[in-house]
Amino acid sequence: MGALVLTDLQVRKAKPAEQDYKLADSAGLYLYVTRKGAKSWRLKYRFADREKRIVFGLYPEVSLDAARKLRDEARQQLRDFRDPAVEKRKRKLAASAAAMETFEKLARAWHALQAPRWAPVHAADVIGSLENDVFPHFGKLPIPAIDSRVILATLRKVEARGAIETARRLRQRISSIFCYAIAEGVADHDPASGIVKAMKPVPKKGRQPAMLRIEDARGVLLAAEGSDATPVVKLASRLLALTAVRPGVIRGVTWDEFENIDWDRFDNVGGEAPLWRIPSARMKLVLVRKDKTAFDHVVPLSRQSVAVLRAMRTLTGRNLLVFPSQRHAHRPMSENAIGYLYNRAGFHGRHVPHGWRASFSTIMNEVAERSARESGQRILAELDAKVIDLMLAHVPANTVESAYNRAAFMDRRIEIAQDWADLLCEGLAEPADLLEGNRR
Repeated sequence: MGALVLTDLQVRKAKPAEQDYKLADSAGLYLYVTRKGAKSWRLKYRFADREKRIVFGLYPEVSLDAARKLRDEARQQLRDFRDPAVEKRKRKLAASAAAMETFEKLARAWHALQAPRWAPVHAADVIGSLENDVFPHFGKLPIPAIDSRVILATLRKVEARGAIETARRLRQRISSIFCYAIAEGVADHDPASGIVKAMKPVPKKGRQPAMLRIEDARGVLLAAEGSDATPVVKLASRLLALTAVRPGVIRGVTWDEFENIDWDRFDNVGGEAPLWRIPSARMKLVLVRKDKTAFDHVVPLSRQSVAVLRAMRTLTGRNLLVFPSQRHAHRPMSENAIGYLYNRAGFHGRHVPHGWRASFSTIMNEVAERSARESGQRILAELDAKVIDLMLAHVPANTVESAYNRAAFMDRRIEIAQDWADLLCEGLAEPADLLEGNRR
């Protein structure tokens, strides 16, 4: 590297002269002093057989020690066959681009790139979560202004309302957006990657709280439907209870998933049984199965389920989604809407939306056991247990999924769905009356 030539004192005392002049340090670094007294650090070097110069900055903003570090970085770039002047310009352009790119702008670009790979309901969930919980806090900030403290403060607001899993999903999404920004050259690191240990742990999951007696299950609907919730949420809750599908499936259902329903008449006399064909892409399947129609899940619809759909048809029949968001008709209702409804109705910690699956399974298996005892045919209860699992889209252990017939025993499934609906809906208001109650 050679001996160091300049000292801090020499640099500080360098005065302007009649002509611009240089004070050499070492390894090509020198201080350039103009006639007006401006002092700047510069480096002379050769690249591609050409003599070139790069300016590091003005003294005293750039000290002697800082100038020497910049010189050493430049010389390392030369050893890597990179031009220091070009590298400096690239950094300047990247910083300028980053300053103009807000987090929201980058997030929407990332979402547009990823959305074609996702199911529509998931794509809507992702952008909706960012719009609700992230953009209001730092969406307008440029990328360089966002650090781990800003992100953590935002996520702790989500944790404070009890949405621990939502906060963790948001962190993952923010991290993915920063990885996208790095690839685009407008960020150099991911500030969301290291904060996971500062977040609240996800509580261990036990059994989902559920009412396991038919009177109690019916009571959930009576209380929920007597509240001031919107008709969309009440009817979504009713259909969820009747079909025992997963809550996310209800939220994303579109009108074209229903079969054998004549919307212009109020019965299906002489027609085929009404069905709900849930695309495999929206089912809880391994990824490789999600684009295969053979893995669609078929749900038989009771008369009461069809009545719910007819009532909803008057509200959202012109939409794609059956149960849209109140604020955005092209997006599904909130993932927490039905859960909040049950909490407000007094069932917090006692019954959750996912609990309808346990309610249906427990109650209808008990019905099958009782019928088997009365008839003396134990095999009927065993068969019904398998059919009920089929209706819940449970794949039995040791079963090859590709050989699993999701439409098997359809006649018996139709009967069980109707028996469940008759038990559950005894004494409940007609779906159309739920609409009227909210119009007054």
